[in-house]
Amino acid sequence: MVFSIALHFLRDRSAAEEVAQDVFLQLHRNLDGLDPGRVIFWLRKVTSNRAIDYVRKRKLRATISLEDAPEPRSAGAQPDLLLQGRLRSLIATLPEKPRMVMVLRYQEDVMPEEIARMLGMPVRTVKSHLQRSLAMLREKIDRSMGDIR
Repeated sequence: MVFSIALHFLRDRSAAEEVAQDVFLQLHRNLDGLDPGRVIFWLRKVTSNRAIDYVRKRKLRATISLEDAPEPRSAGAQPDLLLQGRLRSLIATLPEKPRMVMVLRYQEDVMPEEIARMLGMPVRTVKSHLQRSLAMLREKIDRSMGDIR
């Protein structure tokens, strides 16, 4: 989960490994003071903050596509790989906080209330980020498709 959040946000395997290592080191240092029932929440929160900090410190932009990272396959219809790649590219253009909100909500399936607690922002702000980001992604997809429809 820690590596997955970092990888989907950073889009760079070595950066995600570095963030995950930092998170687990911090977990080891704080293990005695953590409530066992809140470890998952704590891990998501610290991973989100560390990934955002990593981008801000190193001015990292998406340089490695997620196509290089294996994803779990679900049973059923074949996914549209072209659309998935395009969506990943578009999500990577979002600012740090809205991008992390999108990754947590749609990649990690975290509810908005928990995202708000993790990122220290009001639930309305999380929902606003989701709504604006989805609208922006729809608009960019519509523009890129042109008059095909």
